[in-house]
Amino acid sequence: MSARAAQDRDPGLQPERTRLAWRRTTLSGTVCAVLAAKSALHGGASAAGVTASALSCLLWLGLLGVAHRRLRGLTVPGVPARLVPRQAVAAALCTVATAVCGAALVLHGSRP
Repeated sequence: MSARAAQDRDPGLQPERTRLAWRRTTLSGTVCAVLAAKSALHGGASAAGVTASALSCLLWLGLLGVAHRRLRGLTVPGVPARLVPRQAVAAALCTVATAVCGAALVLHGSRP
């Protein structure tokens, strides 16, 4: 993007949509972490349930860290920096791993 185009750039709603998307993602992660903790403690705590719940909470904290860093980067005046591939991979891995932990808790809780 040229210097002239960067100066004339109307940020419009794109940064706002990006912020809202990150907020929705972190809210979903929060719900997953809370439900994981509730599921692990429901009906007596087992070692596997507590481990999966703790891992889910750690992954949630990782996702919050990545989201916070990205949201802070969007507040810089001018053209926001691109998402660093390392941060994108970290966010994707945290999301997928949280889903795996949730599935493990559901499967563990459904055993007789």
